[in-house]
Amino acid sequence: MNRLASVAVFCGSSFGNNPVYREKAAELGRVLASSGIRLVYGGGYRGLMGVIAESVRQSGGKVTGVLPKVFDDPRVRLKDVEDELIIASGMHERKSMMYDRSDAFIIFPGGIGTLDEFFEIFTWRQIGLHGKNIALYNISGYFDRLLEFLMECRDRGFMKQEVLSSLIVSDDAADIMHQLRVKETPLPSKI
Repeated sequence: MNRLASVAVFCGSSFGNNPVYREKAAELGRVLASSGIRLVYGGGYRGLMGVIAESVRQSGGKVTGVLPKVFDDPRVRLKDVEDELIIASGMHERKSMMYDRSDAFIIFPGGIGTLDEFFEIFTWRQIGLHGKNIALYNISGYFDRLLEFLMECRDRGFMKQEVLSSLIVSDDAADIMHQLRVKETPLPSKI
């Protein structure tokens, strides 16, 4: 069983156009808090990021925000939703700090920034820089086409099945939390 004291959630700084994203963000925040798991996220109060952070705080949980200096602006921090807010010098340092402070990762619907964070942490998992679990929170099939693309990568010989199978994919917050705790998938060496 994996140690799980903190989870990084990568998600949109906007809300998307389906109200279910906000609902599921608030639900995830409640599940994290009730599980005693600290949220590590990108900082600020905008979009789904803010919904999750506020939900964790309102539910009695702990929140660490890691905000790059470029976004250290009152418009991004409309209200305090973090117990701890770290200002990183830039985006690379921000991601590194989030990775270091997290025992697992949840990828929530978002845009290119979210996908950047997913692909980097998934690549690091594949090459053995960490063995932490990664979950795609597949709300309303949001990641279905991404998963199809990853299967295409596998089918064309650019990814091993073990790497693809290491991902946790679910549309249920409680199921994701359970799998983050119990899933163990050793990957073959990339060397």
